[in-house]
Amino acid sequence: MADIIDGKALAEDVVAKVKVETATLAKSDVTPGLAVVIVGEDPASQVYVASKSRRAKECGFHSVQHSLPVETSEHALVSLVEDLNADPAIHGILVQLPLPEHIDETRIIQAIDPEKDVDGFHFINVGRLGTGALDSAFVPCTPAGAMLMLERVRGKDLSGLSAVVIGRSNIVGKPMANLLLAANATVTIAHSRTKDLPALARTADILVAAVGRPEMIRGDWVKLGATVIDVGINRIPAPEKGEGKTRLVGDVAFAEAKESAGAITPVPGGVGPMTIAMLMANTLTSAFRTAGLEPPAF
Repeated sequence: MADIIDGKALAEDVVAKVKVETATLAKSDVTPGLAVVIVGEDPASQVYVASKSRRAKECGFHSVQHSLPVETSEHALVSLVEDLNADPAIHGILVQLPLPEHIDETRIIQAIDPEKDVDGFHFINVGRLGTGALDSAFVPCTPAGAMLMLERVRGKDLSGLSAVVIGRSNIVGKPMANLLLAANATVTIAHSRTKDLPALARTADILVAAVGRPEMIRGDWVKLGATVIDVGINRIPAPEKGEGKTRLVGDVAFAEAKESAGAITPVPGGVGPMTIAMLMANTLTSAFRTAGLEPPAF
């Protein structure tokens, strides 16, 4: 039976450290500042933004939220980002995705100052991560959190271990693969076009699922003793709870996989809580860099 990697507890550890280091920065008259921008009324985005802003205030940050109407023009949004780039009180800028269809997401992300890009999506930060320049990169929050969970089980040096990442998105799959490479794992990126995906998954000492398909990875895909990191968050019908009710599941069939895995992240309560915790850590790092100080390690 697998050990369950508790994302809630680890996220609280990260946030606790952020609070301590924020208090340390205050002695230098620096307060980490996070600006979150949301365009439109998407319900899921509203929930995410509210939780990010709440966490930032809890950490002692200067927290700013810009809620813009859905008809906001691309030009107006770029102007706001440029204003935030120029604001010395802001160390992190996060534009909540997805954006309305009339706005070019790539243009907005690339308008953010790379030194304030705490989501890690700017091409400069993508390039830093891809070339192994982790000390200067901002790493996307979800893979950064997943990596921290993995380190708790396997340590920082993954030499000799085989890692399979299922999913090739720019937000999770590709940066996760780069982080695993930087930790000396032997990495394969798999996806919907991969031949005999179950057989490949069974070779993995570390299996990362980031495909967005509920319970796609079955228990017999998991090598005995493997560490399974489930990044998926999928809402599926739950008629057992009542008519119209739903529940959250990952990309991994948890009940099956935990029988083979050595350690596994649950959904919910796994990678999810780590994402916002790492956003706080990235914002703190930006504030330290701006102050000319060495950022703390997480």
